[in-house]
Amino acid sequence: MAIQRNNPVAQVAGAAYRVRRRVATTCAIVLAVVCGWHAFFGQNGITAYAQKRSEDRVLRAEIEKLQQENSKLKNHVDHLASDPDAIEMEARQRLHYTRSGEVIYRLEDKAADPEQATSPASVPEQGAHPGPSAKSAGR
Repeated sequence: MAIQRNNPVAQVAGAAYRVRRRVATTCAIVLAVVCGWHAFFGQNGITAYAQKRSEDRVLRAEIEKLQQENSKLKNHVDHLASDPDAIEMEARQRLHYTRSGEVIYRLEDKAADPEQATSPASVPEQGAHPGPSAKSAGR
């Protein structure tokens, strides 16, 4: 028994099949578009991946810079631990220590106020900061 084309049941079945096929095709296209959009712009999409790679490069550069600074500071600490001249230089620069008989001159920045501009720019200080030898002498 062959299905005839003029049979109304066959025509209705054929029309229903075409409608189902079109609906399924439309759903597949919509699903593909949604998946494609999610792949590009979603939470873990390509744009987010590119942003994370850029952030990773910046952080790696910062880590490299901090590692170099850390190495430089470790070398400075090692140098201070082993070299007495370096310790003396550091004490003179940071703590303003002097040896007995030395004079420290502090230079002040020029003031914007005309009244302050007439005051002396350098003020000598004698014995203001005791040096290591003055401390050991019981001063």
